[in-house]
Amino acid sequence: MKTLVKKMRSFLRSEDGPTVTEYAVMLALVIVVCIAGITLIGSKVKSIFTTISGGLPPGS
Repeated sequence: MKTLVKKMRSFLRSEDGPTVTEYAVMLALVIVVCIAGITLIGSKVKSIFTTISGGLPPGS
C-alpha cells in the first residue's frame, strides 16, 4: 500500500500529472461539443424527415 501511495505522489509531482489532467479536460470539452452537435443535427434531421413524410401520399 505504501508503494502505491509513493508512486501516486511521484506521479502527481512530476510533469505528467498536470499534462494528463489537461488532456482529460480537453477530451471532456470535445465530447460535450460533439454531443451538443449531434443533438442539434438530430433534431434538424428529424424535422426534415417529418416534413418529407407529411408530403408523401398515404400507403395502401
